[in-house]
Amino acid sequence: MKKIASFCMILFLFVLTACSSTPGGGSDSETLQIGALYPLSGNLALLGEESYRGVELAVEQANKNGGVAGGKKIELVKGDAVDADAAQAEANRLINQEGIQAIVGSYSSSISFAASEVAERSGALYWELGAVSDSITDRKYEYILRTNPPASYFSKTHVNFIKDVVTKKLGKDLTDIKVAIAHEDSAYGTTIADEAVKLSKKEGINVVTTQPYSAGTNDLSSVILNIEKEAPDVLIAVSYMNDAILLARQSEELGLDVPVFIGSGGGHTMTDFAESVGEKANGLFNVDFPQYNINREYTPGMGDFLKLYKEKYGQEPRSGHSLTNYMGMKVVLDVLDEVGEIDPDKLKEAALKYTVEPGSTATGWGVEFDQENGQNLKSEPYVHQWIDGELITVWPEKIAVEEPQVNKK
Repeated sequence: MKKIASFCMILFLFVLTACSSTPGGGSDSETLQIGALYPLSGNLALLGEESYRGVELAVEQANKNGGVAGGKKIELVKGDAVDADAAQAEANRLINQEGIQAIVGSYSSSISFAASEVAERSGALYWELGAVSDSITDRKYEYILRTNPPASYFSKTHVNFIKDVVTKKLGKDLTDIKVAIAHEDSAYGTTIADEAVKLSKKEGINVVTTQPYSAGTNDLSSVILNIEKEAPDVLIAVSYMNDAILLARQSEELGLDVPVFIGSGGGHTMTDFAESVGEKANGLFNVDFPQYNINREYTPGMGDFLKLYKEKYGQEPRSGHSLTNYMGMKVVLDVLDEVGEIDPDKLKEAALKYTVEPGSTATGWGVEFDQENGQNLKSEPYVHQWIDGELITVWPEKIAVEEPQVNKK
């Protein structure tokens, strides 16, 4: 009798163990696990956390509405990637220890580049929802998809805005416009700057100086004086938070007064930037992901997102990074709903067939993934401007709520 009881107990434990795990990153047959790799501490944590919040809201909304694929719930397994080294370690942990087969991330290009390398070697699907370096998708990896626009799209927007708007506002021919570029020297800043130089040359725009610097610097006076010496009509800046504030403050101290200043996302998007520099923010343009003073007819679902954000976090979004990751995660969930399981090959195959027309998502972006490199071809940055302490969408016209304002110097 004891032998029978023991045998029954062993059989019960075997069955229980077999039912408690699901291949492909699920803790049980009704739960699907997805890794979420972001800088949640350290120097990049402000926008890293803001980005993660968008993913979190999309998942909570999906779970509340019944989950995906007939009722399966999504569970996020977080990884804190403070830098590229940590990104590699956390990606390895998520894939090899937690059994995760699909990861979303990651805000920072260097983090994305490192983590997606690990995912590719392991055959796990990496969805980039916010990092912009072109090199992430230029490698044409088998297991990477990106929903947001890359840096080269930012540079294209810079140049098209100068060509279509700035020339008219300043009353100058395109070939007479002088452009200076100041950029932090990581993959983020360097990629945007290099592409802006290349596209400017193609259009006949004169880039009079390019000034790289470390984002951790506490003195940009030499950068500013070199720019001032060239007397540019336009200054394109690519900055994180602290260096964006430093550039604004030291520019005023040293008397740099450029007719058109165009930021490139990063620090120039944040409400913290405007609060720190005050009146110096007004008039600055910023090429970035969609923000919130925008044509709502072209961005259906944004109102729902803002309501969810305020209810959960008790404040307004701090930048458009959360919205961008929310939209990207909804694409991930749509594809997962169709596939029904976390199988990297099946998800990639379904994603390459998934399309959405522009003007149909909370960011206004459409979705169509490049068949070779996984880049969303229908994503685009917009031009915003700080006006009376608010970041207003001003271009292109389809998405704008106000005219761009340029004061001739």
